[in-house]
Amino acid sequence: MAASTPLRVLIAGASGMIGTELQSQLRADGHEVLTLVRRTPKKDTEFAWSPESRVLDFRILESVDAVVNLSGASISRIPWTSGWKKQILESRVHATRALAEAMGMASTPPRVFVSGSAVGIYGDQPAVRLDENAPRGYGFLADVVAAWEEAALLAPEETRVVLARTGLVIGPGGAMTPLRVLTGLGAAARVATGGQHWPWISLYDEAAAIRHLLTSSLRGPVNLAGPTPATSDRVTRALAAAMHRWHLFTLPEKLISVGMGEAGRELLLASQKVVPQRLLDDGFTFRDETVEDAIQALVNPQRVAA
Repeated sequence: MAASTPLRVLIAGASGMIGTELQSQLRADGHEVLTLVRRTPKKDTEFAWSPESRVLDFRILESVDAVVNLSGASISRIPWTSGWKKQILESRVHATRALAEAMGMASTPPRVFVSGSAVGIYGDQPAVRLDENAPRGYGFLADVVAAWEEAALLAPEETRVVLARTGLVIGPGGAMTPLRVLTGLGAAARVATGGQHWPWISLYDEAAAIRHLLTSSLRGPVNLAGPTPATSDRVTRALAAAMHRWHLFTLPEKLISVGMGEAGRELLLASQKVVPQRLLDDGFTFRDETVEDAIQALVNPQRVAA
């Protein structure tokens, strides 16, 4: 598909932070956006589905050029009880499988399927440069992502499948919310040693990268992470500086491990030096090249707009 050709794009998970930004960027480019909803549709661009029951009218897939799957329960909800861990896994796998199976039933399936994925596939690999050829790691999130990606690959051969492995999205919601609250209260803190790498990407570039992938020839895993890796200390210090707050405290590793359990160890203490090698090789240009750029765009959006 040519980058200049208007597309008809179906989005699952469109109401979330990434989905909302993606819709805005797609419409600004002249594309038509359709969305899947779990309630009664209110507009002619909305279509009902029940991913838990894998109920989706496959005929919808016959009229779109591309599908973007952003469905999945939040991994930022703490604690990870056994019930919530089951929801994290099943919400991703069931939704993705429902989409892939509906594509398989369509007489003319979509040409591209960009399915959400995560850098959690890499587990904790300190000091290792993690491009898309890096081996998968270990842990709950690595297992979840492996099952999630396996479901996406059930899509028909005619459909180009892209596995968008996303890290920490620097935006007004998600994992940045508690960090901004604590920082605003003057409680910005180094997380453990602060030396662990947190793969990050600005909300704008997350959506822009997905737009790029819709018309690219890339398939398979693609890392959606900023081009300049950053440690957690750099992230929290940049946020404190942008919000004009102190950065004086330290959250001890033991406190995180005991207080937050598995979620704390995998989300905050794991080190993942993820690089977006395939995106860069494919010619994608990041608007926000450093985590400081991304945080400034979040805290002072008027400067970016200007």
